[in-house]
Amino acid sequence: MQSLITLLALPASTLAGSVLWSGISDSSLTVEDIDKWSWSNQVGAWQWYIHGSGETSEYLGVSSEFKNPAAADAQGLRITIDGTSFWNGQTMERSELIPQTKADLGSGHLYYHFSLSTKETNAPNPSFEHQIAFFESHFTELKYGASGASDNTLSWNADGKSHWSVQLEAGKWYNFAYDIDFDSKKVGLWASNGSEPLTQVVAPVSASASSNSADWHVGQLRLPGSQSDDAAEDWFWSGVYVEEGPITTEIGSGSSGSSSGSSSSISSSSAATSATPSAPATVQSAAPTESTRATATSAGPTTVATQNPVSTAVSSSMAASPSTAASTQSTEVATPTSSSAAAFASPTSAAEFLTDIRALLKVLLSRSGSGSVHARDFAHRR
Repeated sequence: MQSLITLLALPASTLAGSVLWSGISDSSLTVEDIDKWSWSNQVGAWQWYIHGSGETSEYLGVSSEFKNPAAADAQGLRITIDGTSFWNGQTMERSELIPQTKADLGSGHLYYHFSLSTKETNAPNPSFEHQIAFFESHFTELKYGASGASDNTLSWNADGKSHWSVQLEAGKWYNFAYDIDFDSKKVGLWASNGSEPLTQVVAPVSASASSNSADWHVGQLRLPGSQSDDAAEDWFWSGVYVEEGPITTEIGSGSSGSSSGSSSSISSSSAATSATPSAPATVQSAAPTESTRATATSAGPTTVATQNPVSTAVSSSMAASPSTAASTQSTEVATPTSSSAAAFASPTSAAEFLTDIRALLKVLLSRSGSGSVHARDFAHRR
C-alpha cells in the first residue's frame, strides 16, 4: 500500500523506463538486514561478502543522512574502507555490494543509475587509486586518485580510457547513469549534480560490455601501492537501480545535495541532447553459480579471480590519467542552490490532482500486462 501511495504522489509525467533491479532503500532497511545475506540465505537486494574482517557496521551504514536530499530514497548507504578492509587474502582494500537478483542485467540496452558523494570527514585519500562502481571486467567504472601521486580527479573510464573527469568536491552529490548497450558493445555516460536532471555527457563508445548479472560492484576498491593508510574513507551512495530504456533523467523533487552554488567543470568526449529508447531486454533467470576469469582491460591490468560462487576480478593497474583521454571539450554541470531547479510539477488544485491520477492509472493499466514499473516507484522491501 505504501508503494502505491508513493506512486500516486508522483505526476504521471515522471514515469520513464522499467526497473529491472532496485537497491533503493525504504525507511525500514537496516545494516542488520543487509548482514543477513549469505550464500545459503540469499535475501534482500544486496549480496554482501566483499569486505574486511570487522563487523558489518564498520563498513556499512544506512541512514536518511546518507542520501542525496534530492532523491526519492528514504535512506542512503555509507560504504567505508579502512586498513582492515582486506578480503579473501588480497592486498586491495575493498568494501563492495553486488545486486542480488535473478533478473538479466547483462543484455539489451540498460541504464545503471547511482549517486555518489563524499564528506570532509573521512574523505578519500587522493594518493591511492580507487576503483568505484565497476564491473568485473572493468569495461566501465569510475576512478579516483592515483597510486604514488596526489590526484583529486574523479574520472569515468571505458575499456581503460578516461572519457570524462571532474575535481571531486566534498559535500557535492554526483549523479550518474551508465548507458550500456550489451548487444552493440557500447557504453556512454549520463551525469548531473545535486537535483539537476541527468544529461548525456559522453556519447556511447565501443567497449567490451558484458555482465553475468552478479558482477556490478557498488562500492570502492583501493589499491595500496607502496604506501599504507589505515584511516577510514566514507563514500555515500543513493538512488542505485538498473532500468531498461527510455532513461529516467529526473533525480527527484527534494533540495540540492550541494552546499554551494558553484559549477563543476567536466570533460567529455561528446555531448548529446536526447536519449534513444532501447528495445526491451528479455529478463531471464541469472542465478550466479559460475566463476569466471575476466579479460584484462586495455590499460593492461593484472586480474585476480576468486573461488566464490560469483566471479570478482579486480584490476591492479594504475588509473588512466585524465590527460591521456581522447580529445575533449569542456562543459558545465551546474549545481542548483534550491530545490526548484528540478522539482517535479505538483498539482495545485483538486482538478489537476485528479488529472494526474487518471493519467497515471492509464499508464499503469497499459503496462499491467508486462509488469513494468518506474524505477523510482518502488523502494526495496524486506
